[in-house]
Parts: sequence; C-alpha cells; structure tokens
Amino acid sequence: MPRTTFKELLDAGVHFGHLKRKWNPAMAPYIFMERNGIHIIDLEKTIIKLDEAASAMKHIAKSGKKVLFVATKKQAKEIVAEKVRNVNMPYVTERWPGGMLTNFPTIRKAVKKMGSIDKMASDGTFINLSKREKLQVTRQRAKLEKNLGSIVDLTRLPSALFVVDVCNEHIAVREAKRLGIPVFAMVDTNSDPTEIDFPIPANDDASKSISLIIEILCQSIEEGLNERKLEKDKEPLAKDGSSIRKDLETKDMPESPIEAIVEEEEEEPVTEEHEEDEGVAGSVEGSEEEEK
Repeated sequence: MPRTTFKELLDAGVHFGHLKRKWNPAMAPYIFMERNGIHIIDLEKTIIKLDEAASAMKHIAKSGKKVLFVATKKQAKEIVAEKVRNVNMPYVTERWPGGMLTNFPTIRKAVKKMGSIDKMASDGTFINLSKREKLQVTRQRAKLEKNLGSIVDLTRLPSALFVVDVCNEHIAVREAKRLGIPVFAMVDTNSDPTEIDFPIPANDDASKSISLIIEILCQSIEEGLNERKLEKDKEPLAKDGSSIRKDLETKDMPESPIEAIVEEEEEEPVTEEHEEDEGVAGSVEGSEEEEK
C-alpha cells in the first residue's frame, strides 16, 4: 500500500518543477508535461520512488544504523531539524563542513573539543580563566554547537545520506559517492538523478513539499526503530526458552515409562500403614516364640 496519495502530493505542490530552460535532460523520465514554460513532475512515479526510498530507510533504521539528513537551504532548515530530531537521527542544516565524511576523524575531534569545553564548565576550570579567555571559549563553543551540535551522536560514518537539494548539496553527494554511502535525495527538474541511488522526483523549493516528503521518510524510520525494539524485547524470552530446552535435553531421561514408574515406587518413603503392619508381624512372631 502506498505511503501517500496522489491528492496529498498534489495539494503540497510536489508536482511543480523548474522553468523549461533550466531543466536537466536526465530528468526526462520523471517529467509528465510542460505548462506555461514550467515542467510538471509525474506524481505516479514520485509515489513509486517514495515507497522504495521509505522501505530502504525503514530497513536501515531496523538494523540500528544512522541516516544523515542534509538540508542547508532556507526553506528546509527548520522542517528537517524539527522532524528528524524526533527520530534521533543526525542532520546538518547549517553550512556543510567540507570533508565531513571523507575526513570524518577530524570532525569527530571538533565534536570532542565541544565536549571538553562543557567539562571545563562543569569541573570549575572555566571559572579560573581570564575574562578574555572565557569570551573566546564561549564563542568557540557556540560556533561548534551551531555547525556540529546536531551530529554529536554520530560516532561513525552514516549508513545513508538524505539530501533535499542535489544541486545545493553537491559536495555532500560527492563525498558520499566516494565512500560508497547510498544517497537518498529529492530531485527537481534541474537536478541530475543519475548520481542518486534513491531519487525522489519532487519540488525541492516549496516548504509544503519538503515537509510532506520528510514526514513520510521519518515515519518509515520510526517504524523500523519500533520493530527493532520489539525484536530486542523478544530476545530474552527466546533465550529463556532455549535454556529450558537445553536443560531438558541434558537431563537423564528413562528409556521407557515403566522404568520411570518403578524408580518412583522404589523412591517412595515408608508410610505409617507399612510401619503398623511390620509392628503387628513382629508381635505375632514374639508370641509364637513364648508359646514354644
């Protein structure tokens, strides 16, 4: 079942492309028609490609891996930050730091620097600094927080990259392709979809269009995370069941039910009735001996 409908996409303005003179010929398969000098995107193909991308993202999230969202254009910044934060995925909404993927260890050092500044503030070292040094450290911390604050939890390279505007984020796409990281992207009629692993033909300029696509993808990620959580909850139960089964297998079992019954009878303790019978028999034997 599709994750969205034709009407939802139409209402959000996903079908609007760029001017005809700005088009990229590689986008021809995804263009439905041209009207008033503007290309119209084929929404039927958008639905198919969106479902493919959502299924792939769900699988990535279910496996416990991260998807890095990149959207530095003005229309998409707040939308991406708000929706992606809810599913605990890393994102970049400020300037893309060159070499963020290809030179990832250096970026991690900058993130650790931010952590060390926070440690200075907590252990009292910050108080001993001069006023000038405090100002410099505070500014450095604010700058690092603005550019790298959203990727603090990204301890390793992401398993996938999602880009809102391919033309605007061409450096990020190039770095991901160099490292073999799959790229998901919203591709407008002026973009090149051949460099994208999971292209989603859509209007990447309208805030409504961006919001709808991001929301659908975030829902698929949330589904994957919930399924992963359920599987983890089932693991302890499965382990308990396997341990009980193992104990039963290792325990010495009788070869036949008759042997089991005989063993139980042999192990049964002497009851009071048996003791009374034995006492009576003993007294009879004693009286016979006296008569003799």
